[in-house]
Amino acid sequence: MAKGGKGPKGKKITLSVAKNCIKITFDGRKRLDLSKMGITTFPKCILRFSDIDELDLSRNMIRKIPDSISKFQNLRWLDLHSNYIDKLPESIGQMTTLLYLNVSNNRLTTSGLPVELNQLKNIRTMNLGLNHLDSVPTTLGTLKELHEVGLHDNLLSSIPKSISKLPKLKKLNTKRNPFPKAEGSDTFIDSIKRLDNLYLVEEKDLCGPCLRKCQQARDKLNRIKGMAMPTPRKANFSSLISPNSMAKESQEAWR
Repeated sequence: MAKGGKGPKGKKITLSVAKNCIKITFDGRKRLDLSKMGITTFPKCILRFSDIDELDLSRNMIRKIPDSISKFQNLRWLDLHSNYIDKLPESIGQMTTLLYLNVSNNRLTTSGLPVELNQLKNIRTMNLGLNHLDSVPTTLGTLKELHEVGLHDNLLSSIPKSISKLPKLKKLNTKRNPFPKAEGSDTFIDSIKRLDNLYLVEEKDLCGPCLRKCQQARDKLNRIKGMAMPTPRKANFSSLISPNSMAKESQEAWR
């Protein structure tokens, strides 16, 4: 702790520094990458670049995201993972162009998720894993374009049916939550039955033999599901590959 009880003094991001961190992606989009810069406060100077398409502030020490972040009206990709954020601003609901939001590995509680998240009608990927959520707002079930949802490593005892039944959902990660045994199992099995391409890690991150094991386990489950079983049997997930919960390894899989 620094003298006087203050937190660590982070790196100061000037307009010049930020400008030099803007890159053009392979598909021609403007990306401002300020990840791993030792930043402790949201750099207000970057609001001058309100036309950027992607913003990466991950792996810093930021505690608060200001309402002014809504000025990024063209933003499609926002990565805030691995900071100290305990609350998202209500204004985030105004960022209706967002397709990707990663706020995993922070200090978010359920009360820190604004109801305005339900205004992100175009959002496709949302990662809320590695936080302190004890429940999931049912309003997230209104985001009909969601393809991927990360809720792993939280304090959840249940998942709203409105989320598990989202029409375009392909990946739902709820691992390492304190579900009651029966309920947690039923929720997970139901997700596997409905989602055609569910993997607990990205396919690209699996070696060939591991990917084949996952595929074989899924095929076996589908065969069992299609049979008329006289006695109900519990699905065996021993062959599934669990994701690494360490933020450094798991976050790239959600980009």
